[in-house]
Amino acid sequence: MSGQAASSEPEGWFTVTRVVDGDTFWVDDGSEKGLKIRLIGIDAPEPRNTGTRPKGFFGAESSGYLQELLRDKRVRLEYDVSRYDRYRRTLAYAYLEDGTFVNAELVRNGYAMVMTMPPNVKYADTFNELASKARKQKKGLWKESPSLK
Repeated sequence: MSGQAASSEPEGWFTVTRVVDGDTFWVDDGSEKGLKIRLIGIDAPEPRNTGTRPKGFFGAESSGYLQELLRDKRVRLEYDVSRYDRYRRTLAYAYLEDGTFVNAELVRNGYAMVMTMPPNVKYADTFNELASKARKQKKGLWKESPSLK
């Protein structure tokens, strides 16, 4: 399922209801269940073992960072070419009311890596640049492990 083409125009503000992990959260869209959002262009480590992926290094920290960032907040969603992934999650770039670009913030601070999935590549260059800086500055995922010193 390739997903349907969608406008990049925002559809208003959504209240965040729950953070699943470092790159996925739910918003209240007026439906009974809500809308599950998967942030485009990034991949955060898993905070726990799942059916398909093992718990990742820095997963709990990444998830906790997104929870802090989104707690009691509203987000504006921006879409790229494909609106849904194969799991029917809504793919989006998210912005806080103060203008913070959530996807970029996670990469900038080392809480997520870049994961480019064409055709959704609108901010790939920005994310790659931020990831390079985070690695050089040893932020988040890129911190030197105490066991390696």
